[in-house]
Amino acid sequence: MYSHLRSNLILLVTTVVLCCVVYPAMLYVIGQSLFPGTAEGSLVYNQEGQAIGSRLIAQPFTSDEYFHPRPSAVGYNAAASGASNWGASNPKLRQRVVATLGPILKYRDGRPVGPDIVTWVQESLTRDRTLLRKWVELDPLLAEHWGAANVEMLTDWEKANTNVVSEWQRTHPDQELTSTDRAKLYFEAFAQGNISTWPVTDGGDLQVAFFEVWWATHPDADVLPVPADMVMASSSGLDPHITLKSARYQLDRVALKVSQLRHHDLAQTKTEIESLLKSKSHAPLNGLAGVDLVNVLEVNLAIKEIINQGK
Repeated sequence: MYSHLRSNLILLVTTVVLCCVVYPAMLYVIGQSLFPGTAEGSLVYNQEGQAIGSRLIAQPFTSDEYFHPRPSAVGYNAAASGASNWGASNPKLRQRVVATLGPILKYRDGRPVGPDIVTWVQESLTRDRTLLRKWVELDPLLAEHWGAANVEMLTDWEKANTNVVSEWQRTHPDQELTSTDRAKLYFEAFAQGNISTWPVTDGGDLQVAFFEVWWATHPDADVLPVPADMVMASSSGLDPHITLKSARYQLDRVALKVSQLRHHDLAQTKTEIESLLKSKSHAPLNGLAGVDLVNVLEVNLAIKEIINQGK
């Protein structure tokens, strides 16, 4: 019996030492010696030596002077990697994609579609306020998208129109008023003429919420197809790369903003950034598989240096 216990104890100690000490130590030494950057998480540092991200993890970039990453179903949270799990036949996938098209879609000549959506909405409502009712029927998600983008404004409007809210609560006693409900109440008040003017915003809310109805009335618009990775989230939600095609689709917007910040010629700036994209792009397995990809963080850091050098 004691011999069996001794054997089992020796086996246990040996296994613990090998698996918990020797093996991790070997990996640490090999990693730090041969692949120190990768072993430390492929971190990216700024000029001050501060870690500002990783080449393996996507970050949200929203400014016009930077290239934007793929959409993320987890808000680019590295602790919650995951996809939306929506298949191609799921209506929710189409609804989410449609909500992203307005601000990024452009015509074949390079002009963005977004400003035309804003102008069309404003001019249409100036002519006929009741179009809002028709548009809400055409796109059931219009109020949801617009309400989500104007939560603060709708909250202030609710406080100033307690009678309207009270009437809604009387007819919906078991429901909680949401931003979508507030948006619908606001739309109806505007359609009835109880609101004098449409609220002034930067136009982003109109580009997102009213794209579907704009597209329905402009089916022949000569637009440039959007690369799939600009509207489709990756399986992890953290993909740090976009295709070179996606980067080039964003080039006009980035070059315009960078040229404005640098006070440089637009054509020269566009050529400079395009050369940057070519130098930073690469295909998996040294070109043996897949398409050319661009690491968004690395390219945007280079863009930042270009802007700083031009000031």
